[in-house]
Amino acid sequence: MDVITIGETMVLFTPETSGKMRYAKQFSMKFGGAESNVAIGLSRLGHDAGWISKVGNDEFGKAMTAFISGEGVDVSQVIVSADAATGVYFKEPRRADDVRVYYYRKGSAASTLTKEDLDEEYIAKAKYLHITGITPALSDSCAETIYEAIAIAKRHNVKIVFDPNLRKKLWSEEKARNTLLEIASKADIILPGVSEGKFMFGESDPVKLGSLFLEHGASTVVLKLGAEGAIYFTKDEQRTVPGFPVKQVVDPVGAGDGFAAGFISGLLDGLELNKAVKRANAVGAFVTMVNGDVEGLPERDEIESLINNSDEDVSR
Repeated sequence: MDVITIGETMVLFTPETSGKMRYAKQFSMKFGGAESNVAIGLSRLGHDAGWISKVGNDEFGKAMTAFISGEGVDVSQVIVSADAATGVYFKEPRRADDVRVYYYRKGSAASTLTKEDLDEEYIAKAKYLHITGITPALSDSCAETIYEAIAIAKRHNVKIVFDPNLRKKLWSEEKARNTLLEIASKADIILPGVSEGKFMFGESDPVKLGSLFLEHGASTVVLKLGAEGAIYFTKDEQRTVPGFPVKQVVDPVGAGDGFAAGFISGLLDGLELNKAVKRANAVGAFVTMVNGDVEGLPERDEIESLINNSDEDVSR
């Protein structure tokens, strides 16, 4: 297995019309979750990815598991809960630059994950373990599960990729900050945004943030700058990699997950860091052009075409 992810995926309902959701009469149903988004993104780029989670014994859980499996992701470690339901969330596209998200996930099946649900042998076979700051926010048992997964990865020399993916609605700021900093200290690679870095360290200068994350324990830091691209930091190198211009952003949700998938894909292919970050920027740009969390994730030929013609606009 190339990469294993752990986290909750939910049923996503989006109004067929823009504006305030109170006026919506019809909704489309899709699926979305940061970790499964990354796994699907990696699968589309030709890598082996596995997703660890828990779903309800309901139609949503069955449909979700079938969908993710159909995208080529291994779902053998997904547990079906007899007692809790699959989580749900709504995406409200009020305007092109104002997309709001509402979660109905308290007490969901995934929030009942425990460290006993992990198979050490399964994680040990991976090259990378991808985790986010969302999963430990779901419950104390989920936090314990993430810490146990990290411990397993370290025992077996599995590289840990951490995307803070801050969700303030899920927990108190103090608990979020302490947990994110603790996980960051254990990660090999960190993929934060500037706002997340500011939340964690109280610093907004990108260069200072890169240094702070390195001092905190990571060996590689890739700081996301949105449309401007990203800056990566190691103890020996710092470099800005420009983003890809997009004429019209349709849906920005999921772009960070696409970025993570693109970057990890580059590492798996043995690319130099600057080229891995360039691939990450390209995948993130693709995601913003399509409504939905995973619908815009590109396949390898699309990314290679974009990168080879990087002087052209993504929306060509």
